[in-house]
Amino acid sequence: MVVTTWAFTNATLRAYQSLTVGKFDPIEALVEGCSVCEREQCDFTVGYGGSPDENGETTLDAMLMDGTTMDIGAVAALREVKHAAEVAKYVLRNTKHTLLVGSQATDFALMMGFKRESLQTDVSRGMWTQWKNNHCQPNFWKNVIPSPSMSCGPYEPVSANSVQPHFDSGVPTNRSGFDFGRYNHDTISMIVITADGHVVAGTSTNGARNKIPGRVGDSPIPGAGAYADSEVGAAVATGDGDVMMRFLPSLLVVEWMRNGIGPTEASRMAIDRITKYYPSFVGGIVATLKDGQYGAACNGMEEFPFSVADSTMGEGEVRVESVKC
Repeated sequence: MVVTTWAFTNATLRAYQSLTVGKFDPIEALVEGCSVCEREQCDFTVGYGGSPDENGETTLDAMLMDGTTMDIGAVAALREVKHAAEVAKYVLRNTKHTLLVGSQATDFALMMGFKRESLQTDVSRGMWTQWKNNHCQPNFWKNVIPSPSMSCGPYEPVSANSVQPHFDSGVPTNRSGFDFGRYNHDTISMIVITADGHVVAGTSTNGARNKIPGRVGDSPIPGAGAYADSEVGAAVATGDGDVMMRFLPSLLVVEWMRNGIGPTEASRMAIDRITKYYPSFVGGIVATLKDGQYGAACNGMEEFPFSVADSTMGEGEVRVESVKC
């Protein structure tokens, strides 16, 4: 079966058909699925041409986790290479490392045969120009001068006695004033389970729009964006990655499922753990047990859709379900 965050049905179907018709191994099927969204630029939050940073550059993050071997391959802040999930596969299979980042990850990709190409498009340049013309609003700065709510910087830190502590009022808006909803949810996150119980999970994203250059969110971080264990199942996350990665929600969900809690309740427990500290955060979690039971939970949205393909459906069929937040 294949379970994917959001209504990314083409990606879900490609992964499922790769698994069942193509007889690909589950990591290859996972890469095939995520790569569809990278090519289709799903909601401009995956792949090239979306979510430009403060310099107008698009960078990519991806992770693949094998729940049988516990091997992981990931890239973060990958520059000038379009196929992040594929590069992560080479990290998984051709190195003893877990995560490569930045320009050095690009160097590795070029060594593995990928080509250097711009990740900018007219659309992403337009996003960036509009943001600059709006006095760089919204942004992710705090405790700096000049005021980041009115200026593009450059910034300097305020004095120590002027630092404002974290406070989340619970009003359902993002910390930075940016809507982390439908079009800045950042990630395709996917779980693939074979008929014999081999569980894998992964992610691909171009990160948060208007991010400070160098920012990496939850997607390529094991236990945050995704976690898989073939003895139990898997969980994947999407949303405000800066907040979600502080709680390793995917790991928490898998461990709770290991202890007998169902996927829906475990996902809700992880969301509740986050909202205890960040009641207005926006995000969702999908979890699947190795036997195919699945569930989801979310916060800060009206509802959270996810896609499912399994043996109960007809050929070429993907079901989109949703949970209320």
